[in-house]
Order: sequence, then structure tokens, then C-alpha cells
Amino acid sequence: MDERLIRNLGALEEAELSLLRRKKVLVAGCGGLGGYLTEYLLRAGVGEIVAADPERFERSNLNRQLLCTEDSLGRFKAAAAAERAADIAPDVRFSGHICRLDARTLPGLLRGCDAALDALDSIESWRLLKAECDRQRIPYVFGAVSGWTAQAALSWGDDALTDVLFPEHYVPENDGILPFTPALGAAMQAALCLRFLCGRPVETGILYSFDLQQMDFAQIRL
Repeated sequence: MDERLIRNLGALEEAELSLLRRKKVLVAGCGGLGGYLTEYLLRAGVGEIVAADPERFERSNLNRQLLCTEDSLGRFKAAAAAERAADIAPDVRFSGHICRLDARTLPGLLRGCDAALDALDSIESWRLLKAECDRQRIPYVFGAVSGWTAQAALSWGDDALTDVLFPEHYVPENDGILPFTPALGAAMQAALCLRFLCGRPVETGILYSFDLQQMDFAQIRL
């Protein structure tokens, strides 16, 4: 076993770590949630990661995006994610794609994946990714952050998750994003994804929501 994964033993069984090495996941977005998701999956030992994002880092990303530094301003986020992956786990098969995630690119990006983690930031993109995951029968791990709140859910199958969360004409509030909520949201998503990939029981159709201002955790059946 790679020595960098030794401290994962105990929480994960050796057979589970071996299984994770054979799994492939998509991280859709390399910003706030996506930077942390990439970090957690690399350090957990997932064998192949596909990451995609069309954007470059801006100064407004410095408050919360792990991969954003003064040196990376102006760089493509997907390229920074690939560089980070090479620094942490060069043995992981990591591909960073500088492209918009839409009906044209998503089918190819998702092909062969065992799960998709949503680190996008618009209702339209959430719906597009969920629909393509449903079409290819790939588990979809939703994540969203706003202000002090982080949310995550795992969906597998045509369960209308995004339609329930974001009905027609829904307008999200702009509560800003604090530095620590993306880390928590990504941790919740990564935990759901790893449990599923390891074959552990994971209940679908439940929204896990953590309000860090009130320190209140809720499980909402959708």
C-alpha cells in the first residue's frame, strides 16, 4: 500500500482502499467546492479523477477557494487543480478539462465514471448535470453553499432531486460565501461519495444541511 494512504486505515478497510483505487469520479467545477473536493478525493485514494471548469481565478475567489492564491490569479482553475493533483498524488490519473459543462461536453466527461460530484454554481448547471447522470445511471452528489450554510445530498436514479430543491421560478438569495462553508460542504459530499464507492450503505434522497451560525444540523427527506 502507498504509504501516503496508511493513515486512512482504520476508518477505511484495506479492501476499501484497494477498491477506491479502481474508481473514477467527475468533479464538476474547480472553484470553492471543487477545490476542496479534489483535495479530499486525492488524499482519500480515488484512482482516477476528471475535473472540469471553464473559468480563471479572480481576486474575489481568494476568500474561499483553496486553489486560488496571488500566484494563481488569472490562471484556469482546471489547470491549477491538475497541478495540485500532481503535487499531492502523482500516481492518480487526473485530467483537468478547461471547458464549459453543458449538454455537449457532459456525456464525454461522465463516460466511465462511478460517481459525479457537483461543484457548480447555478440552477441550470445543476439540472443539466443531474439529468446526464440520470441518463447514464451514475450517482450524482449534490453540493451547495451560501453564507453560513452548507448542503449535500446523494441521488441515484430519476428522483427529481433538483426539481424539488429548485422549483420553477425559484430565485436564490445572495448571502455571500464565508471561507469555511465550502470546506464543510465538500467534506459532506466527499463522505457521501466515498461511502457509496466503498459499497457502504448510503441513503439517497436526503438533503444534509448544516447551519454553522446556529450550529444546527438537519436531515431533510426529499
